[in-house]
Amino acid sequence: MAHQQHQSCIDACYKCVQACDYCAISCLQEQDVKMMARFIALDIDCAVAYRLAASYMSRGSESIKQACAIARRFAARRASARSQGRQADRDTDELDRLDVDASVAEARLPP
Repeated sequence: MAHQQHQSCIDACYKCVQACDYCAISCLQEQDVKMMARFIALDIDCAVAYRLAASYMSRGSESIKQACAIARRFAARRASARSQGRQADRDTDELDRLDVDASVAEARLPP
C-alpha cells in the first residue's frame, strides 16, 4: 500500500506541519502581530504544503514528486524569512528545535 511505502516521510511531513502551526500560533501571541504577518503567512503556507504532500503520499498519487517540491519551496521561503528577520519570540529555543525537526523531516521527502 502507498501509505506504508512512504510512512516515514508522511510522519516527517506531519512533524513539519506541527512546527509550522506552532510557529504561527507563537507569532500570533506577539505584541506586534502586524509585524509578524509575513511569518504567519509563510508558516501557514508551509503547513498546508506539507499536509498536501502527506496526503498525496498517503493515497499514492502520481503527483507525489510535485507536491514534495512545493513543500520544499515553502519550507525554503520560511527558513529564509526566519533567518533574515529572526523572530523575537518567547519560545525561541522551542522554535529552533522544531525547525531542526522540520529540516530533518524535509530531508526525507522524495526527490
